[in-house]
Amino acid sequence: MKKLFLLLTTIVFMTGTALAERYVMITHGEGKDPFWPVVQKGGEDAARAIGADFEYIYNPSADMADMASSIQAAAATQPDGIVVSLPDPDALGPAIKAAVAAGVPVITMNSGLESSASLGALMHVGQPEYLAGQSAGARAKSEGASKGLCMIQEAYNTALVDRCEGYGESVPIEFIDTTSDPASIETRAAAALQANPDIDAVLSVGPHVCVGVQKAIDDIGMSVHHSCFDLSPPVMDLINSGKVSFTIDQQQRLQGYMPVIVLHLYNNSAGLLPGANIPSGPGFVDKSNASSVAALAGVDR
Repeated sequence: MKKLFLLLTTIVFMTGTALAERYVMITHGEGKDPFWPVVQKGGEDAARAIGADFEYIYNPSADMADMASSIQAAAATQPDGIVVSLPDPDALGPAIKAAVAAGVPVITMNSGLESSASLGALMHVGQPEYLAGQSAGARAKSEGASKGLCMIQEAYNTALVDRCEGYGESVPIEFIDTTSDPASIETRAAAALQANPDIDAVLSVGPHVCVGVQKAIDDIGMSVHHSCFDLSPPVMDLINSGKVSFTIDQQQRLQGYMPVIVLHLYNNSAGLLPGANIPSGPGFVDKSNASSVAALAGVDR
């Protein structure tokens, strides 16, 4: 009887495992940006809530050909869905189209909003980046900014370019490629600041960039309006100290969480989908509310 019970338990376990949904998330994060662990946590939390298996893949090289290969490899395993960031639609588009053609539902997130539907993705979860940049630029101008530099860590990333260009509608800017390497951020920012002594504003489009750029500003002794994108504990400290005016919060946990939930509903409720893309931002975090979200920065925000 005991052996029969064990056999039945094993069969039930194996059946449950076989029937478990499996979702794969693939992002372009380089591993040096505190933004992406929050996205990953969101996906893991969503998968846990629905009892699904979850795999997170990122390409530390930031090479788009490598990322396309990761999408192809994931699609070949026939998961129940793929969630993918889309910083370079031209490079990643063919792999996404092939996954969709193979019957794998895809949701894009974070970047690539404008190209998502044309590649066959079900929908997009993320911040309208040009709008976010416009919002940042309009506020910076109202706070006295008139000419600036946009510090961008991924020059290939259309979402980050949109942030800079949107900001530039209100405050003329020059692009500075900092890379994502902490040492390069400081040295490249310092060189750009010294070469442009007439600027009065800086936009940093990532949290680690924000921190490195502010170090350069402090070391040089310049006084500029500094605004940023995304949250981290050091960024919250910079806002509370008055060195950074504000940061744009795109609520990246939603970008990890919502696609998994939507795919689960789509797969189990006859194609149930929201009627539109899900905008996760933009929102402002400044001295008025930084303390209230500080404990969540780098964890759930």
